[in-house]
Amino acid sequence: MKIESRLAQIGSIKEPVTGAVSFPVYQATAFRHPRLGESTGFDYARTKSPTRSVLEEAAAQLESGDAGFACSSGMAALTTIFSLFGQGDHLLVSLDLYGGTYRLLERIMSRFGVTATYVDTNDIDELNMLVTPSTKAILIETPTNPLMMITDLERVCAWAKSKNLLSIVDNTLLTPFFQRPIELGADIVVHSASKYLGGHNDVLAGLIVTKGKELSEQMAFLHNSLGAVLGPQDSWLLMRGMKTLALRMERHQANATAIANWLLAHEAVDEVYYPALPHHPGHDAQSRQSSGNTGIFSFRLKNAAYVEPILRHIRLIAFAESLGGVESLMTYPAVQTHADIPVEIRQKIGVDDRLLRFSVGIEHQDDLIADLAQAFDAAKREIEGA
Repeated sequence: MKIESRLAQIGSIKEPVTGAVSFPVYQATAFRHPRLGESTGFDYARTKSPTRSVLEEAAAQLESGDAGFACSSGMAALTTIFSLFGQGDHLLVSLDLYGGTYRLLERIMSRFGVTATYVDTNDIDELNMLVTPSTKAILIETPTNPLMMITDLERVCAWAKSKNLLSIVDNTLLTPFFQRPIELGADIVVHSASKYLGGHNDVLAGLIVTKGKELSEQMAFLHNSLGAVLGPQDSWLLMRGMKTLALRMERHQANATAIANWLLAHEAVDEVYYPALPHHPGHDAQSRQSSGNTGIFSFRLKNAAYVEPILRHIRLIAFAESLGGVESLMTYPAVQTHADIPVEIRQKIGVDDRLLRFSVGIEHQDDLIADLAQAFDAAKREIEGA
């Protein structure tokens, strides 16, 4: 069955008693046992609940994995994954990284003796230099956030296997509709499902998908023991959002491509970072390993003085921190999503005071371009008096 059909049918044939097309929200936290030593398969909601289970099964199938785990947020999902590691363990991590992941590693996991080295995960020579006997895994964002760097997953996951490392891939920006890292060799896929999977800026959630029986059993133990699980109402909201993922991702991609090209030609813009553009250094790798492009990109202004008036004058587009929803959002990474990353690292990768990140929604692209045009014009009048 094609992925579009599988998405649309999530949960629709899972309720045999009533035949409900939309799977019910089971609010129960405890489940009755028929007799001593027998269970319905559900005992306590932290361990397993009906609504969450349907979501987790769907996630595993969509990502070509063996088991899925729904968490209370993307950060909860990462915390659960990082709990695989302990004192003395070392991780290789994408250099261009979401600030929240960096904060989790440097300010929390470091307390438990887990260390991380930040690296260009597409550079095998650099990986070979930085891997140590204590290295246990590589965490890859591709595309990265916010600079849209691409890692050749098949090549790097094969390298990781040769070093006996786990490959963990954050697939938030492309979703399984466009990219399935496990099919390319990854062991674990993680999502901030609050973003494109949910798609409506109304649910906070994270997803983990694992490949392999032993790893899946380890993750199930951590998921239950840590308890950062997704509640039934949020599980239902996430499934509802995922049903329209195919339609939304196609529209996000089309809008983002048109607007990225418009910005690339604008006199106030220095560069646009979007893998769909032929000149992007990761364009070929992205084309090989995915069937489409995300709806988010970043662009660098020629003059940092334009940032504040542009953010103040956008009207249809919201100045807000998240991404992946139907509404268009613009973010200033240096002071928002990546503020926790030290200045020297931000500058090294290019997250400077001229960079803006744009999560393109599903509005009409002409309206979005018109909003950008009037905001740029207003900024020019203020800065240059033109």
